[in-house]
Amino acid sequence: MPSTSTEEPNDPPSVRDGSRSPISIEPAGTALFFDFDGTLAAIADEPAAVRVEARIIDALDVLREASGGALAIVSGRSIEQIDQFLYPLRLPAAGVHGIERRDAQGRFSRVEVDRNVLDRLQAEIAAFVEGRPGLLAELKFGSVALHYRKRADLGPACREFAAALVSENPQIRIVTGKKVIELKLADRTKADAIVDFMSAPPFAGRRPLFVGDDLTDEDGFAAVARMNGISIKVGEGESMASHRLRDIAAFHDWLTTLARRGMVGLPN
Repeated sequence: MPSTSTEEPNDPPSVRDGSRSPISIEPAGTALFFDFDGTLAAIADEPAAVRVEARIIDALDVLREASGGALAIVSGRSIEQIDQFLYPLRLPAAGVHGIERRDAQGRFSRVEVDRNVLDRLQAEIAAFVEGRPGLLAELKFGSVALHYRKRADLGPACREFAAALVSENPQIRIVTGKKVIELKLADRTKADAIVDFMSAPPFAGRRPLFVGDDLTDEDGFAAVARMNGISIKVGEGESMASHRLRDIAAFHDWLTTLARRGMVGLPN
């Protein structure tokens, strides 16, 4: 049967729905939400070592304009880190899995946590990491991420240690990701952040789209589904996302194609 695809030559495959029909994403009517690590930036052995390609920053800038500002980053990173990696962009963002948020008007809010508990948590994780080369404790406001990417063999020990901390203090919540365990002191999730963004302009009234790659994004996928939105899983693994792209390279091609088609009057 002849193809009915409207894709341009050399463009990445369109994201498709359950009927295998291409979906058109129009930034002007969409609220765009993107995870950071594993989505906008390739995962690195150390959090500080990641880089965002210039073409991705350019695409985000184009899509921000095309969507009327309805584009936000929803990440486990702090907002300060997001700004550094995406410089010179300063986008609406939710950091530390929703613990902090900057809205479209630039207003910053943050969930208060028990500083004494956070200090003790940081000290306990620092002591655990010491003497175990290859482990890394990433300190954030309201949470500590225990990375074992360089020591996958210590994954079971890290999970056992994290479970013990939670059993000792019910204020601690565990968020698991790709060779990382995050222990945070708030119930907030990426889903909460997306819901908050969608409650106010310029996001309100649009169809949400959220792209992510990890277990930490599943709450966001669920929130988007409840709003009749679109969720895209980047990479392999079980997911409740409605759509999937095979890897980060495919997503980057898809994102830049979306940005290019939104640049009315400019050549391809």
